[in-house]
Amino acid sequence: MSLEMKVPAVGESITEVTIGQWFKKDGDQVQMDEVLCELESDKATFELTAESAGTLRIKAQAGETLEIGATICVIENGATASEAKTEVKAAPAPAAKAKTGEVKEMIVPTVGESITEVTLATWLKADGDFVQLDDIIAEVDSDKATFELPAEATGILRHVAKEGDTLEIGGLICRIEVVEGGKPTAEAAATPAPTAAPAPSKESYATGHASPAAGKIIAEKGLSPADIQGTGKDGRITKEDAIAAQPKAMETPKAEPKPTTPVGATPSPAPAKTFGARDSRREKMSSLRRTVSRRLVAVKNETAMLTTFNEVNMGPIMDIRKKYKDQFKEKHGVNLGFMSFFTKAVCVALQEWPAVNAMIDGNEIVYHEFCDISIAVSAPKGLVVPVIRNAESLSFDEIEKEVVRLATKARDNKLSIEEMTGGTFTITNGGIFGSMMSTPIINAPQSAILGMHNIVERPVVENGQIVIRPMMYVALSYDHRIIDGRESVSFLVRVKQLLEDPTRLLFGV
Repeated sequence: MSLEMKVPAVGESITEVTIGQWFKKDGDQVQMDEVLCELESDKATFELTAESAGTLRIKAQAGETLEIGATICVIENGATASEAKTEVKAAPAPAAKAKTGEVKEMIVPTVGESITEVTLATWLKADGDFVQLDDIIAEVDSDKATFELPAEATGILRHVAKEGDTLEIGGLICRIEVVEGGKPTAEAAATPAPTAAPAPSKESYATGHASPAAGKIIAEKGLSPADIQGTGKDGRITKEDAIAAQPKAMETPKAEPKPTTPVGATPSPAPAKTFGARDSRREKMSSLRRTVSRRLVAVKNETAMLTTFNEVNMGPIMDIRKKYKDQFKEKHGVNLGFMSFFTKAVCVALQEWPAVNAMIDGNEIVYHEFCDISIAVSAPKGLVVPVIRNAESLSFDEIEKEVVRLATKARDNKLSIEEMTGGTFTITNGGIFGSMMSTPIINAPQSAILGMHNIVERPVVENGQIVIRPMMYVALSYDHRIIDGRESVSFLVRVKQLLEDPTRLLFGV
């Protein structure tokens, strides 16, 4: 029996892949789930695993480009993937004597059409724990959001993947040895499985191991997990342990009496100068950071990006906020911030200059009749850009409430894929960190991004007089392939006019 292995569908917009390298040779014996080769698309690199055990017959060589669905190789004399999986399930579990039934294999679920891999961030249940159906057992990170993984059965949890492992969609995360009728008896629980955790009195895999949050704090303090006594399950180092740990104090050498040099004697050479600690550390890039890095480089390489600048007198907006902020908060329950003014001004300007709100799709330009504004937010795991849908139809208080809602979810790592996709224009505010001026990078596939900056009182000339005004530099980075200089400058000037005279926003002039 032979099994043909074809190029899998790896993304909605990907139509072909290139074979990077073969890890197995033609004629080799392979086992199910062994990595055979690497496939490279225009967005990512994927590993191709054997769908059955048998003899490998290679049909496409390294460097060849294949369409989705084309045959890569054939595995001879091997059971099909479905048969192999059936055999695994049919095999008796190590804890079958403890009244466990079948073994439920849990795989990485599909979490978004453009997501091909996730990183196992944290196990919330330990190996060997008894879990109920739908208990949250782990958190997984994708390049866009964090997801909770619920248990798919009731029984004993057996870890397969470790924290920090990167898994492809469909990869095996864990197994659950199904227990019928609730928690196993004491006699059954005492029967250890091959991968069961040792008794709490002994050291286990968790002893001295820091959770991701604790590990970050420990590294910032310049400590090692070995320096901290964990109070978590089986000695695991928790976030609270890391916070309570104190950095090592530098020992001050005791002063020794300075030896006197006899008159006429040659003084001994000065001791060599010593320096402080020169330690370095390495951290694996998160899936989110890898994706952000790849996309930013792609934008710089694939677009004709240009930036134009202007400055805005923020005095009129600051006067309005000072006059009405208390009544605004009392009525709407939210603060009146700068973002609502910028969002409204941008929406008006986008409707007047539609190319700035457009995108390139192949040989066509897609013009959007709506304004979905992406707001850049600095989250604990990196920069994210949730989207305010149909911002052109929202009022000031609706925009402010949406900004607060999305920013809160971003900081809690609770944003969904839908809340971060589909924007047509982006606003980023580096001013909250003190940035005076910058050239923001376009958020592909959008064609432009507006950068806000710090507000600084500066002398400016008005009607021939030098006056002090609260000024902000604004920057518009745009793709020159679709937006001409006239359109980009006119767009930014229009935004400036609306911000310096906010009553225009009320009357639509």
